[in-house]
Amino acid sequence: MTDEARGRPTVHALLADGTTVRIRTVTRGDRDQLQGLYEEMSPDNLRLRFFGASRRSAETAARRACAPPRPGYRALLAETQGQVIGLAEYDTGGDGDAAEISIAVADGLHHRGIGTLLVEHLVSAARAEGIATFTADALSENHEVLQLFADLGLRTARRFEGPEVRCTIELTEDDTYLEAVEARGREADVASLEPLLRPGAVAVVGAGRKPGSVGRAILHHLHSGGFTRRLFAVNPSVTAVLGVASYPSVGALPMTPDLVVVAVPAAAVAATAEECGKAGVRALVVVTAGLERAQSRALMTACRTYGMRLVGPNCLGISNTEPGLRLDATFAADHPRPGTAGVAVQSGGVGIALLDGLSRLGIGVSSFASLGDKYDVSGNDLLQWWECDGRTDLALLHLESFGNPRSFSRTARRVTRRMPVLTVDAGRTDAGRRAAASHTAAAATRTMTRQALFTQAGITATHSVAELLEAAALMHSQPLPAGPRVAIVTNAGGVGVLAADACAEAGLTLPVLPPKTADDLLALLPEGATAGNPVDATAAVTEDELRNCVERATRSPGVDAVLLALVPTAVAEATGDDLVRALTRPQTPDADPPRDAAPSTGHRTKPVVAVRLEQDLPVRLLPVTGGAAVPSYAEPQAAARALAHAVHRAAWLGRPTGTVPDLEGVDTQRAHQVAESYLAAHPDGGWLDPRACADLLACYGVPQLRWAWAETEDDAVTAAERLRGPDGRVVMKAHWPGLLHKSEQHAVHLDLQGDSQVRAAFRDLETRFAGLLTGVVVQPLAARGTELFAGVVQDEVFGPLVLFGLGGTATEVLADHAARLAPLTDHDVHDLITAPRCAPLLFGAGGGGPVDLEALEQVLLRLSRMAGDLPQLAEADFNPVLATPGAVCVLDARVRLLPRRPQDPYLRRLR
Repeated sequence: MTDEARGRPTVHALLADGTTVRIRTVTRGDRDQLQGLYEEMSPDNLRLRFFGASRRSAETAARRACAPPRPGYRALLAETQGQVIGLAEYDTGGDGDAAEISIAVADGLHHRGIGTLLVEHLVSAARAEGIATFTADALSENHEVLQLFADLGLRTARRFEGPEVRCTIELTEDDTYLEAVEARGREADVASLEPLLRPGAVAVVGAGRKPGSVGRAILHHLHSGGFTRRLFAVNPSVTAVLGVASYPSVGALPMTPDLVVVAVPAAAVAATAEECGKAGVRALVVVTAGLERAQSRALMTACRTYGMRLVGPNCLGISNTEPGLRLDATFAADHPRPGTAGVAVQSGGVGIALLDGLSRLGIGVSSFASLGDKYDVSGNDLLQWWECDGRTDLALLHLESFGNPRSFSRTARRVTRRMPVLTVDAGRTDAGRRAAASHTAAAATRTMTRQALFTQAGITATHSVAELLEAAALMHSQPLPAGPRVAIVTNAGGVGVLAADACAEAGLTLPVLPPKTADDLLALLPEGATAGNPVDATAAVTEDELRNCVERATRSPGVDAVLLALVPTAVAEATGDDLVRALTRPQTPDADPPRDAAPSTGHRTKPVVAVRLEQDLPVRLLPVTGGAAVPSYAEPQAAARALAHAVHRAAWLGRPTGTVPDLEGVDTQRAHQVAESYLAAHPDGGWLDPRACADLLACYGVPQLRWAWAETEDDAVTAAERLRGPDGRVVMKAHWPGLLHKSEQHAVHLDLQGDSQVRAAFRDLETRFAGLLTGVVVQPLAARGTELFAGVVQDEVFGPLVLFGLGGTATEVLADHAARLAPLTDHDVHDLITAPRCAPLLFGAGGGGPVDLEALEQVLLRLSRMAGDLPQLAEADFNPVLATPGAVCVLDARVRLLPRRPQDPYLRRLR
């Protein structure tokens, strides 16, 4: 059986030096190569591996690894271009909880991360099989393998027995291990991008003699942009293009280029990639569009076989403005302005707009990649590059899809603590889910899923390229506000009102200014000014008066940001440009600041933005002599949006990193048994019946209202007698396989009193749903409380998405839901509870008193844990969840399982 058939596809991954290897399961046909791997080892390495130098050990080890598959044994090899360079294996020896591990790496290839990468993949495979511990015996002088185990990030214990060391490695996945894997992945990723973004030589294949070809345009950009290293053209028809030497093939070049730009017809792309790989090229940029499936597959095969990183196909190209390099391999209209913003886009058109906007603002670009169809290099790769390049302080993304959102989220959470990461939330519609069966699946739109990813990762998500540039201008130039309190200063009352409305709509607040601040402002401003908020400085205000007013407002303890809204007037001697200079001239420290103001240092510590309705461009950066530029907007809405994004970023940075709480009373092993038992009986999956559903929830300690299952009228009466509360009332719910929305089917009877009503209700359901009904659920009538909804859906790309909001029969109509990706941290669960519009009800609004918030958090955390433990869990609905001041319990639950194998989202592998 192949790896693919076992659900374990072969993968490619990066070593520490950025080269690509293939990781796959050992097969019988590998015996000769594995034996050769051992036989070519030095006597010292053989002794360290086998505790002796016998050459027979090589044959025995190769035969063992290539034996027919057996329970508890797994062997993985690493190979490059068909040559085996490493082997790692584990064997439980009949003990299903622990396995012994061994590693071998080809001589001459140590210290490149081969063994570590193989062990990481073995750890992932072992966890999926329920193995909790690795053991390994090594000679105490085998420092390399002992260091490998110590650096894994897993808890490791050593026991010395004479010249040998017994190592025990716990396979528990925690943040320490994930951070170690991320660090190794980042090192490998950045190394693999060096030939792409810092090439020593570049060749353009497909640069034609006639103007109008894409290849010629890219060659022109490279040449005219001043690329400082070797540049070649590949065209068999000419000896030079645009003054650049041309050669008939990549193999004919006088040196092997690190990077080749491919601009040939789609039918020739794969062959060109194969030629590049054989020549030793390390990276490709394929601008060609329209590849068919077979052509795409052949392109990727060549890239993986020869270890080439790929940007594209169907892309605009790449650029790196680094001094001493000046790489511009794009066909944009102009060269990008050197700067500090990293840009990664899928759409070439969006890329051109961002390059133009960043150049116009003066921010400029550090590096740019148009990812196109994104076969290989992704936004995640670029984030890690910018994190390490020493130049980038602002990251801008436009991604239409995500290959590994959970890995992207962890990377983004780390990077965005060092620099703002902004994105255009592209592809926000998903009509396909409107007809979804369950409440959870219906609510879990693509927009909600992406918003959860961006929110949890601290990414600033905008709705357009224009809004992205607005926010980038502020975050690049101004300090972040400590809160949402904005003081508006204007020379025209009507404009101040517009700005106030825009701030309120963006979620900002306009506080009443402290009396001392208001008095100081009135003393600075012309007669007739008012010091409310907005502060109306009147049309007669001068440059100096306005400057002093803004500076005084920024130093008020009740203000987090200042918005200056200006219109040109002919009243004062100062012109409109003079008033703008109130922001752009150097500040003079105040020797005697007001009592309630922070002392001035000559540099603002709070953001200041301007609104000028007559401005010809949507946003500008006004240079300030000796200080940070001031963003100026043509519309107050744009300024308010940008400030709101800055407020959200500051709040996210101000929160400590969340942790996933430990939960008591969770029986993961039993939960797996429930899921496996159901899928054994239902190979195609489906919705659990009430009894199996209750069993699964019990494994996670999810509180449920008491209930009983009844298949006959007499059973229903007996159940009702046992479950009746003080008021003597019960509820009866019909059940049959596939029943989802019981209320819509009128399959629920409420408020049943006495045996006669219970019997009548059962007969009614039995009659109306004859041939369908398999039984009924009887429950006591629940107490009054707030009906809520909690659910989870397993997104095949994003992973489990937990939803929460107002419940009951109107949950989809009102659509009052919030969502976060699992696993939920303590911060995530708090955000989930406070985000919906119904949140005030939970905190006692309306006089009902606050519900048991701690119990509600527990329900959501346990739902998150269940989804994380069980890859088979496709979706779950808890609706309604009844919340009262004294308790929270699930009144009705549905769970759907599908036959899915666990996937490790953090395992190092290429797309």
